[in-house]
Amino acid sequence: MRKSTAYLAYLTLGLAVLFGFAVHASFSREKAAAGLERSAALVRQYRLTDLSLFTEARYTRNPAMADLNTAFQDYPFSFEHFPSGSLVPVPPVVRRK
Repeated sequence: MRKSTAYLAYLTLGLAVLFGFAVHASFSREKAAAGLERSAALVRQYRLTDLSLFTEARYTRNPAMADLNTAFQDYPFSFEHFPSGSLVPVPPVVRRK
């Protein structure tokens, strides 16, 4: 078997799986909508805040609720202690200053 034939077979299989994912998502949308409505009702009932993104540091749990100096609690040029801190962008308030 030529390498190009194996590659095309692999590519075809990957596209078929991707198409299968899209078909499955379109069929399961109605079932998921009922679950999302129940979740939204719980959020309204218990007055929950935003989603917690990470569990490590308090400034990465919910960037909308973090104070501006918690990332620099040791000193301003300290290294990042937690891996999730490199995934959270700098808040716009800090960038404007």
